Amino acid sequence: MLYQGVLTKMETEYDSPIQYFLVFENDFINMNQMLNKTIRISFVKHQCLNCSKDKPIYRQGFCQSCFFEIPQAADWIMRPELSTAHLDKEDRDLEYEKKVQLQPHIVYLANSSNVKVGVTRKNQVPTRWIDQGAHEAIEIVEVPNRYLAGITEVALKEYVADKTNWRNMLKNDIVDENLVEWRERLKTSMPEEAKAYFIESNTETNLEFPVYKYPTKPKSLNLSKTPEYTGKLVGIKGQYLIFEDETVFNVRSNEGLVVGIDVF
Repeated sequence: MLYQGVLTKMETEYDSPIQYFLVFENDFINMNQMLNKTIRISFVKHQCLNCSKDKPIYRQGFCQSCFFEIPQAADWIMRPELSTAHLDKEDRDLEYEKKVQLQPHIVYLANSSNVKVGVTRKNQVPTRWIDQGAHEAIEIVEVPNRYLAGITEVALKEYVADKTNWRNMLKNDIVDENLVEWRERLKTSMPEEAKAYFIESNTETNLEFPVYKYPTKPKSLNLSKTPEYTGKLVGIKGQYLIFEDETVFNVRSNEGLVVGIDVF
């Protein structure tokens, strides 16, 4: 076995095309260099990203008990509008919540399978867009905390999607949109508290992914059901590895799994 480690989402570098890295405890793989090579992925065991125990992964790379206890998996992570650190109010760990919630956040539009609205910390731009497989994105507002970003996203969800169709994203079933026009159109629908933070003039960011061949009928690899898979890597987009036989593997949704990787 050439490499072994616990999966966490691939780290990326904004380049043309995007550079992808699988990072393990004592090693890393530049996945772009694996393109057009045959790879075997083997399931070894589980390893919770918090407690490190070999317990079934529940969500987000955590075992069930950790998921319901640690601040990194609280509801406000997925639903920013539930953030309360700006009120000095604790959910699970106020010190952690202040550190994450009370920093600049961006509300953005991204186009991966359709135009969608999303929220990310400012220091996660453009990483967040890369992880979603967006080929173009634009910032709408920069606000001082996560709560303001969350209520802005909720307001704009009335007019634009907040989810990516992963199949269409992987098939590259996309239409170029004028995100500047979209941003201007949505300006009046923002909450009053966020309007002062509207970004008046900026341009789209365009992203290029390292893909030689897009699947027409992507089928997802589930290592729980198929503990070993071998295939030729022909692309990487979002957090997905794309193989020649149209199998796709979402690295992020398999966080907390220890895998072995062989390259032929």
